[in-house]
Amino acid sequence: QVQLVESGGGSVQAGGSLRLSCVVSGITYSTFCMGWFRQAPGKEREGVASITAGGSRTYYYDSVKGRFTIPRVNTRHTLYLQMNSLKLEDTAMYYCAAKEGNCSPYTNTWTRDHTYTYWGQGTQVTVSS
Repeated sequence: QVQLVESGGGSVQAGGSLRLSCVVSGITYSTFCMGWFRQAPGKEREGVASITAGGSRTYYYDSVKGRFTIPRVNTRHTLYLQMNSLKLEDTAMYYCAAKEGNCSPYTNTWTRDHTYTYWGQGTQVTVSS
C-alpha cells in the first residue's frame, strides 16, 4: 500500500518559516519524481515545486522562487518543503505527490497534477499578518 504522509503545517506570521515533511512508503522512492502542490479555498490546485528522482534538478513556481526549497532524502524516503519569508498568499492546503519517471518531459509538465500518481492527504499552512 502506497502512503504519502505530510506533516509540519501550521500557523505562522508573515515573514516566518515552516518546513513541511512528506514520508513515503510502498514505492521505490528513489525512482520517483516528487512534487508539492497547494490549494487555497476557491482556487485551483497549483504546483509549488518538484524534484527529480535523484535530486539533481528542481522546479519552482515563480512566486516561490528564492523563498522555498524542495530537498529530498532518499535514504529516509522523505521529501521536504522549506518555506521561508512566508506571505499571506502562501496560505493553502499543501500536498505532496509522486510520479514515476521524468518530472517534466515537456515544459511545465511538473505542474500538471494529473501526471502524478500518488498523493498525500495534505497539511494546512496558514500565514497571518
